[in-house]
Amino acid sequence: MLRTARAWVGSRAVAEEVVQETWLSALRSLDRFEGRSSLKTWLFTILVNAARRQGAREDRSASFSELLAREAEAGEPEPLASRFFDAAHPRWPSCWTTVVAAWDRLPEERLLAGETRATVEAAVESLPAGQHVVFTLREFEGWSAEEVRNALEISDSNQRVLLHRARLKVRAALERYLGEDGEE
Repeated sequence: MLRTARAWVGSRAVAEEVVQETWLSALRSLDRFEGRSSLKTWLFTILVNAARRQGAREDRSASFSELLAREAEAGEPEPLASRFFDAAHPRWPSCWTTVVAAWDRLPEERLLAGETRATVEAAVESLPAGQHVVFTLREFEGWSAEEVRNALEISDSNQRVLLHRARLKVRAALERYLGEDGEE
């Protein structure tokens, strides 16, 4: 919840306040929970709304839906088509054709090292708000695409685009890190 709140607010301390506000709000309104969604989705919807309100108090001028729409339409360059198998590939349709350089040659300790984890965390923290939230919920929290769409009230295609772009950026950060330090 803290990682999700951090996408909208400026500091960890403010994000902690948003999480506390979410729990208090959920406890106060638990008797009104109708079960139309999972408890987790309901709770994260409260969190998202609280984080949005707090973000607005911090003078953020754009709403989350505007940020998501801008990111989806940002016109970021698409990765080279040669980096993906085509949709007709018999074993890995539309999957990456390559692995990150040097991953197969690195000792396990290097992959598990705090330095690599810090690189991933820094890459995730630098993502735009919409990509950050979608990536965090899908990859760290293990949410399904449907749960993310319901909690954030976004379309299926928007969720896919945000997740795809976030994955590309995190992968690029890992490639840069491992490319520089992974050479033998």
